[in-house]
Amino acid sequence: MPPVGAALWRSLRAHQVYGANTDVGKTIISTVLCNAVQGQKQQAAFLKPVSTGALDDADDQHLQRYGAGTLTKCLYQFDDPVSPHLAAKDKFVPRDDDLLASIHTTLSGWARSNIDFALVETAGGVHSPGPNGNSQADLYRPLRLPIVLVADSRLGGISSSISAYESLLLRGYDVSSVLLFRDEYYQNHEYLRDYFQKKSIPLVSLPAPPARPSQLDADSQLRDEEAMLSYYRKSAKQSEILRLLEEMSVNNTERIQRLEEMADRAQELIWYPFTQHQGMKAKDITVIDSAHDDYFQTFGSTTSKDAQGELRPTFDGSASWWTQGLGHGNPELSLSAAYAAGRYGHVMFAGAVHEPALALADNLLKTIDNPRLTKVFYTDNGSTGMEVAVKMGLRASCDRYGWDASQEQIGILGLKGSYHGDTIGVMDCSEPSTFNKKVEWYRGRGHWFDFPLVKMVGGSWKVEIPSELQAELGENVDFASLGSVFDLSQRLESATAQRYKDYIRRTIEDLVQRQGAKFGALILEPVILGAGGMLFCDPLFQRCLTDVVRDHPELFSTNAPAPKQSPSWSGLPIIFDEVFTGLYRLGRRTSASFLGVHPDVAVNAKLLTGGLVPLCTTVASEEIFDAFSSTEKSDALLHGHSYTAHAVGCTVAVDSLKTMAQLDTDGSWDAYRTDWSSSSPTTAEASTPDVWSVWSHGLLQDLSSADSVESVFAIGTVLSISLRDAAGGGYNSNAAKGLQQKLAVGGDQFNVHSRVLGNVLYLMSSVTSKPESLREMERLLQSALV
Repeated sequence: MPPVGAALWRSLRAHQVYGANTDVGKTIISTVLCNAVQGQKQQAAFLKPVSTGALDDADDQHLQRYGAGTLTKCLYQFDDPVSPHLAAKDKFVPRDDDLLASIHTTLSGWARSNIDFALVETAGGVHSPGPNGNSQADLYRPLRLPIVLVADSRLGGISSSISAYESLLLRGYDVSSVLLFRDEYYQNHEYLRDYFQKKSIPLVSLPAPPARPSQLDADSQLRDEEAMLSYYRKSAKQSEILRLLEEMSVNNTERIQRLEEMADRAQELIWYPFTQHQGMKAKDITVIDSAHDDYFQTFGSTTSKDAQGELRPTFDGSASWWTQGLGHGNPELSLSAAYAAGRYGHVMFAGAVHEPALALADNLLKTIDNPRLTKVFYTDNGSTGMEVAVKMGLRASCDRYGWDASQEQIGILGLKGSYHGDTIGVMDCSEPSTFNKKVEWYRGRGHWFDFPLVKMVGGSWKVEIPSELQAELGENVDFASLGSVFDLSQRLESATAQRYKDYIRRTIEDLVQRQGAKFGALILEPVILGAGGMLFCDPLFQRCLTDVVRDHPELFSTNAPAPKQSPSWSGLPIIFDEVFTGLYRLGRRTSASFLGVHPDVAVNAKLLTGGLVPLCTTVASEEIFDAFSSTEKSDALLHGHSYTAHAVGCTVAVDSLKTMAQLDTDGSWDAYRTDWSSSSPTTAEASTPDVWSVWSHGLLQDLSSADSVESVFAIGTVLSISLRDAAGGGYNSNAAKGLQQKLAVGGDQFNVHSRVLGNVLYLMSSVTSKPESLREMERLLQSALV
């Protein structure tokens, strides 16, 4: 089922009617509004997605009888007068996606038919379940129609009305108006008018409808119908109702106008990250009205001539810069954030503690499952978390080896193409590149090894050795499967591993003993170097690099102690930057597990909070922690942020980790694992079921054989496509722009927002992406590369 776009049309003013409770008069309010529209010589329409109870009492039938010509439709009718999830039991039940698609199709048809005004009425209260048992507030959220909230005029109605409003607000709905009946005894309308006035939401109160006769014989039924017709004629002419309809019309127009102006205003006011503004035009800016699940709802990426609407679903192909794990607008995470905000707001953390920070530290240590790591340090984002990690590593090395960093330069060891953030300190932990070489304070302190790459070319997996290193490391090697690339228990016994280790050891000896370099830490992005160009490093090379560093401390200092058993660090502190690759991005809890290495410091961000709020953790061993322990305050780790360990982020992270751990064990990813294990020509893949991807193995084989493709790889949620470039590729290449533009046009169901790194176009899903969305993405890719 294709994704449903948010519902917005220029000609059709569509709203959704929610009730603060059951039996609050939603259908009567809907009838009043539709009568008023019809009285203005405009065409109104009423849609009841799900109706329960006798057909004679159905809400759409009431609109047919009293709606003054209102067009009516009901999508699913169940006979039992109970909640939809009970009424639909043991009957054909439409999937939520099917129900949403039917609603959107109906509204689109009405827009084509020049209907002016439409109401989509829910059943019961805001959280009454739909046919599949899901809260209506969540069920209908992808449509994000502006809301007409029918408040409760009865005893307790103030509380239920405000609660209903807050539930809608938490899910990103816009409540455009509130209506209710006047009750002169409880006077809820007076209190609620003041409450909503402060929020600039108009409230209209109506006289209560005439009471129905207790017994309906033919005469009393006729009198009842005449009374209701009279009630609707009078109510529909009330000035407040007419003003409200005008306001609804103005709001619809102004909403579209704001969307139309956003790109131009953004170009005037905003300085974008990683963007050369020279030559940039407003049309190059993606205008996002909202986001839900894997999709942005974007404006201006489609025309309205087919009346599909002004907004189009756009797959978030970069997972919003690698942060999205559990989908946009995730209601559970939103509620977690609201709870923490209500309980704490933000509280000072230095010398204090609160439950979310403590719970996250405990949960994270168990998730990472690294016996070396014992202490959790909180920061705000990956770059600052890496700054802390560098401080930790350098202090520990200088303390152990007696180096004075104020008198001599202490560098780091890493890999070419590494990228650890944009703050000044960690910029120096990367080789000169487009990202840093024009930053005036950049110095680049360290040595960065070139390394073999893993890629699929022409349907086969291979480890490709850089041409300048083939004399030392050997020729390229083909592998039967991706699982066999990660079979380090076998590969560590190979001649290739010995060549890797010899090359690494000789290089470090030359740097330290002959060139006089000093190194304070080994810093790696495990498995994939992200911003450097989605470089898939041979895991054997990274493993050999860590082994040489740990097994040969004498390489770094003549007074180095002999290697100790874990958890003591040896040689250099090993820092793993898992900001991008950690916490299930590659299909496992940690990317370190692919290497069989327990780092001394690990940094996590991005997926830590499921993609909702910024938060980062730098987790260190007890020995690293002890390097900062002394009687002097100045020896402490003097690093912090105003929002360190903010309670909102910590609470969301706890729930995010819990949800992802459940997905890992409840079978949610079994189909992907089966696809990758069954695609292997050997049994090696089947023995390593955790080497898998949400992107189908067949897709990689097809793409890797395309004429325009140099190589591909996929692991976990990541898909990387390197396009051929006669100029050699690199960050400044434009080779991937054409593919990016084709995906932006998209197909009938959706288009794709993606990012490129030079000649590399990468795509990334969340860990909750629906298989049907991913398969459609694959079809778009294959079509674009033909």
